Amino acid sequence: MILRHREPPHRRLTVPNHKEISKKTLLSIIKQSGLVKEEFLHLLE
Repeated sequence: MILRHREPPHRRLTVPNHKEISKKTLLSIIKQSGLVKEEFLHLLE
């Protein structure tokens, strides 16, 4: 899954397309993207 941050700075975030992703892996992806959890959740809406 590729998410695009709509507001500057525009970021592209690739999340593995698996049925389940470990919490540690997901938090690592979010951290590497420079987002906080709330911003990531907003992208999923």
